[in-house]
Amino acid sequence: MTTTIAFEELSTLVGTDLGATEWREVTQDRVNTFADAADDHQWIHTDPERAAEGPFGAPIAHGFLTLSLLIPMWVELLDVTGVTTKVNYGLDKVRFPAPVKVGDRIRMSATIAELNEVPGGVQIAVDVIIEIDGGAKPAVVARSLQRFYA
Repeated sequence: MTTTIAFEELSTLVGTDLGATEWREVTQDRVNTFADAADDHQWIHTDPERAAEGPFGAPIAHGFLTLSLLIPMWVELLDVTGVTTKVNYGLDKVRFPAPVKVGDRIRMSATIAELNEVPGGVQIAVDVIIEIDGGAKPAVVARSLQRFYA
């Protein structure tokens, strides 16, 4: 469920758990497309037969592919109105505790950790976890920095 809030009220969300997104399946086609875009065709990602014999028993998504899905999942959780620009400013403390196997489903949960003023707007720090359906550990743990300009 998307939280919609006006720019002027964004500070009231500090400490708020925004909940979780819908589940997304990570397909081999998506992994291959990412491999082409990133020029990273390591067999553990793109060769299902060889990867089945590898350390994870299946091909796995690139960690940066999983991380890149943060943005489309993020827009499922928060919509800030009354702004002229929304900017992904970066990430802090990114970790990949568990691999995402092809066929796994993932989703993201997020909590707004802090808000700071920047020239012309505000920056929020958001603690995000991308979990794997049925997984013991998350796929990604990070702090995302988002900026909103009035």
